[in-house]
Amino acid sequence: MTEHSPLEHYLRHLIATAGPMPVARYMQLCMTHPDYGYYVSRDPLGRGGDFITAPEISQMFGELIGLWAASVWNAMGMPERVQLIELGPGRGTMMADALRAIRILPAFYEAIEVHLIELSPSLRAVQRDTLADVKPFQWHHLLGDVPDGPAIILANEYFDALPIHQMVKQETGWHERMVGLVDDAFAYTLAPEPMPRFEVSVPPHVRNAPNGTIFEWRETNEIMAIARRIREFGGAALLIDYGHIRSDAGDTFQAVARHEYADPLRTPGTADLTAHVDFQALADAAQTMGVLTHGPVEQGAFLTQLGIETRAQTLIKHSASQSASDVASALKRLVESGPKAMGSLFKVLGLSHPSITTLAALSDSNGPA
Repeated sequence: MTEHSPLEHYLRHLIATAGPMPVARYMQLCMTHPDYGYYVSRDPLGRGGDFITAPEISQMFGELIGLWAASVWNAMGMPERVQLIELGPGRGTMMADALRAIRILPAFYEAIEVHLIELSPSLRAVQRDTLADVKPFQWHHLLGDVPDGPAIILANEYFDALPIHQMVKQETGWHERMVGLVDDAFAYTLAPEPMPRFEVSVPPHVRNAPNGTIFEWRETNEIMAIARRIREFGGAALLIDYGHIRSDAGDTFQAVARHEYADPLRTPGTADLTAHVDFQALADAAQTMGVLTHGPVEQGAFLTQLGIETRAQTLIKHSASQSASDVASALKRLVESGPKAMGSLFKVLGLSHPSITTLAALSDSNGPA
């Protein structure tokens, strides 16, 4: 008899009593179940975890993000108080590196109030240690819990972990992809009835796709909350993630465990579940809230414009703790293209209050739709 984890028992019970669940619901429970969810029960980051993010690769990443934030503060008119907010701050590495870089600008450093949006108790414990001697900060469960005021919002690899809905085109229309039980194992199924008028939500170039085509979409509440905050109180946001610039079809739902790809339907709650971010959908939703969008651009181009190559040379020249080859390797992984490089796979999107018409290292500013 196969032994199941508590989360797997829970999922099996839900399916047995209520029928198959949407992929989005399955993903949400696997990642954020209050007792057994992946992010709730472990620290997934770093070489000893399941994946490594850009801030863990090199201090250069967070330092440049800090200097980018300083340029935004300047464009805001250098208010005496500004909230620096990070969504899903991981181990706190990016925030720590950003604040260290910001120290060279005492007026900005003193103006900052740091807020972290984090659900995971295990990651909060790590963040407490990482930021203990840097600057006081507050945790929140939701962006809406942060006090009112102008803000600079950062989100690195945040949206890829938000649940996705998957729709599958059939002769009868677009049916939601579900997770059910087939031969006592988790398996994909389809909702028996098509989603009414879903075809009007699909990009025109996808509407005539062949049967079996998968189209993914996310709820817009997170991006609209960020945009609403910026519109009402001023400031800007920087969203960095892996994904595609234009909306398109395709199945990008995946699991990663111990730095290797895994089956998303096996051992739920023990692997990181993600899907590519649709940056066009993010930008479109943000623009409906009356903010400006900037980009998206590839991460490699963004970091290069911010001066990462110059920073790398400085580290090589002055650091005794890092070898030249380590710095060069980190630089290559952050800015170049290739199987394990992040430069072209990751994209960067900026949002700003209409009073801020340009953002450093980002182009293609667009007004409200």
